Amino acid sequence: MSESEYQTMPAPHLLVFDGDCAFCSTWVGRLERTLPNPPRTIPSQWADLDSLGLTVDDVTDYAWYITPSRHYAGHLAVSALLRSQPNALLRFAGHLLATPPYSWMAAVGYRVVALNRHRLPGGTAACRLPRPEAV
Repeated sequence: MSESEYQTMPAPHLLVFDGDCAFCSTWVGRLERTLPNPPRTIPSQWADLDSLGLTVDDVTDYAWYITPSRHYAGHLAVSALLRSQPNALLRFAGHLLATPPYSWMAAVGYRVVALNRHRLPGGTAACRLPRPEAV
């Protein structure tokens, strides 16, 4: 699909991720292959952020799962994605990720992975957060 097709297609369930990050791209590909009901996915660099109600800062810090009625960031995006699946075990796991105290641990875990994704398998220097300012 071309960049313009991504921007103009309706998105009832859309996962917005950092397309410059090899770690993120690898995991989105795995989700697309393994989930029974994968969402549409789009790299944040190709998305029309204004029409999605997102900013560059939003997509720098988190992956986003967007439904017609809500925007979910970070660990809550993972939770919402799992809750949208037909498999009861995946839905249960999604509910746990959004329920304290599990949600507190999931939020910390998400942040630790996000800050260290350049060190994880598949990660590269382009995955590092925060990204150096352009000079």
